[in-house]
This record gives sequence, C-alpha cells and structure tokens, in this order.
Amino acid sequence: MNIQATMLYEQDFYGWIQYHLDLLRQGRLAELHIDRLIEELEGMAKRDRHELVSHFIILIAHLLKWQYQPEHRSGSWRGSVIEQRKQITRQLKLSPSLRPYLGDALQEAYPDAVDIASDETGLRSSIFPDGCEYTVEQLLSKEFYPE
Repeated sequence: MNIQATMLYEQDFYGWIQYHLDLLRQGRLAELHIDRLIEELEGMAKRDRHELVSHFIILIAHLLKWQYQPEHRSGSWRGSVIEQRKQITRQLKLSPSLRPYLGDALQEAYPDAVDIASDETGLRSSIFPDGCEYTVEQLLSKEFYPE
C-alpha cells in the first residue's frame, strides 16, 4: 500500500474507503491493502452483531420492567419496545445472514438487560430468571408483552 493510502487511512477513513472502492472498480487489485481491508470487514461484521445485541438488551430490559413492575407501565416503555423491535427487524432486513445469530445475541444480551432492569426498577437482579424466558419469536412479535 502506498504512503498516500496509509495517510488517508489514518486521517480520513471515509476517504480511504472511497479510494479502495475506486481501486476495486478499476480492477487495480494489486494496489489494495488486503490485510487492512480484511481487518475492517471483520470489524464491520462484529459491529453488526454488537448492534443486534444492543437492541436486544434494551428490548429485554423494558419487557422485564413491563413484566415485573406492571403498576409502572408507561407509554414510554411501550414506545421503547416498539422502537427496538423495529430496529432489530430493520437490521435483519439489511443483513439477513444475522438471523442464525439471533439466539446467541439474545443470550448475550440477557445479563445486561437484567442489570438495566434491576437498576431502573430498584428490584434485586436475583428476582429475574437466570436465563431469558422469552423466545426470539416473542421478542420480535408486535403483540407480545409479558404479564
């Protein structure tokens, strides 16, 4: 990789991407910095998985609060549930290959969701189940609100 491309990577990541897209379009494959491209593509995949987990954390936390503090249910909680479901659905439309990862994402998200629900409700985390009792299908269903 030439010095100009190295400097571009360090100073203007978007410009670096555009530069490499131009190289690809022109078939100038020998000029690509393959190792760095691989590294960046792997990072993008991790960010997509992380984003999915983040949406599940918020969704599950609000559903736990909904279930364990029914007297405090609010439009805000419902709005957050709706928004997170939409975000997950949108992400799956853009990247359907994330679908097999949904179960793992749910399991990864659950402990953080319990921490948030506990912090926001004042309830001890030990009152929540050890593992997520909601299925992926329930979590993504517009109709599902635990009682």
